[in-house]
Amino acid sequence: MTEFLNSFDSFMWGPVTICLLVGTGVLVALMMKFIQFRQFIYAWKLISGKFDNPDDKGEVTHFQALATALSATIGTGNIAGVGTAVAIGGPGAIFWMWITAIFGMGLKYAECLLSLNFRTIHEDGSVGAGPMYYLEKGLGKKWLGVAFAFFAAVASFGIGNMVQANSVAEPLLTSFGVPKLATGIVMAVLCFAVIVGGIKRIGSFAGKIVPFMALFYVASVLIIIVTHLDLVPQAFAMIFHDGFSGSAAVGGFTGSVVAQAIRFGVARGVFSNEAGLGSAPIAHGAAQTEEPVREGLVAMLGPFIDTIVICTMTGLAIIMTGAYTMVDKAGAALSGSDLTAKAFSLGLPFAGGEYIVSISIIFFAFSTVIGWSYYGDRCVNYLFGNKFVKPYKILYCIIIPIGATTQLTTVWTISDIFNALMAWPNLIGIIFLSPLVVKKTKEYFADPDRVYPKYSK
Repeated sequence: MTEFLNSFDSFMWGPVTICLLVGTGVLVALMMKFIQFRQFIYAWKLISGKFDNPDDKGEVTHFQALATALSATIGTGNIAGVGTAVAIGGPGAIFWMWITAIFGMGLKYAECLLSLNFRTIHEDGSVGAGPMYYLEKGLGKKWLGVAFAFFAAVASFGIGNMVQANSVAEPLLTSFGVPKLATGIVMAVLCFAVIVGGIKRIGSFAGKIVPFMALFYVASVLIIIVTHLDLVPQAFAMIFHDGFSGSAAVGGFTGSVVAQAIRFGVARGVFSNEAGLGSAPIAHGAAQTEEPVREGLVAMLGPFIDTIVICTMTGLAIIMTGAYTMVDKAGAALSGSDLTAKAFSLGLPFAGGEYIVSISIIFFAFSTVIGWSYYGDRCVNYLFGNKFVKPYKILYCIIIPIGATTQLTTVWTISDIFNALMAWPNLIGIIFLSPLVVKKTKEYFADPDRVYPKYSK
């Protein structure tokens, strides 16, 4: 069974899915004339809140919607995922993560614009949004919407819950001796305390924790960069060079070639920022705005922050310290979070650098648990109605201690598969609804009063 799941996982995340993801990103970029570059500065202005209309429907601000989406995407992929990409694909993998993020920004713009455009405001004022709604109401294919919601609900228990709980429990046990069960129980209680309040409390929590954890991690890497400033040009030169020519065998990894750099750079980039998977549109659809274009622009900042900033920081730490050339006591190449921890240990001018990685993983993973709980509850609401949302939240929290204390190799694999299954219906929706994205964008920017409204602060 395990062998079958591994084979199916390799197929689902093979060339077809990767090409569909990147290809759809290229299509959107061309149709939108690379809006991720043209409106990049304007997007930052939007999250400041100066254009927010207090009379608009929705449950969270632009910033809280972005923070909620980032809380789900800034996770172990930014630490362990980058470590794996560089260990197997070489420094050139970072370059292909950048490419994935650039086109991923366009994907996020399109899917979140569609999400807000086709969202449903329920009688109690809560919002139902995400690919399931634009697949049903925009594309007229309810079965695709149901399929997406089912895949995402299942994925929420795996990649959004058990895997993350385990990622928190492991470093707490290794670094601080905290029993895994205790970690799981505390996480479950804290998680329930946040998610029981719905998206408003989740958005408020994410708005506080996401900037803190991102700044804490980035500041730590900046210390490594400042203390190794002379190595920065060399590190970037290596990333660009190896992205096209591959790396010769060096120390810990043997013969990374261009194909490996592309494969692992793209795969880990997608895993990190989730562009095209359809998860972030669920959070962005709850934003307090009547302008789908605005929320699309805010959303496209996600892959930039997640991949181009935070993943690049991890990659630079690994490359500049030379950690990727080292091996463990058994002579095996370092990979994943172990490689990142080694880089921090070598690069920081004080002892205990590996603890910073452990602490970062704890914050990153717990925030992912919170973010994915909302994705799951909106999918359950779509499939079965509001009366099943509270039981889902309770079950979601009960499963956290199980994930914290269990070996999750199979859960990882199944989660990977369901992530890919989410992407397929979502990308179909984006492709066929892309003319509507173009139309909405042109209409918005043709009206100066919508771009810079009179009620703006």
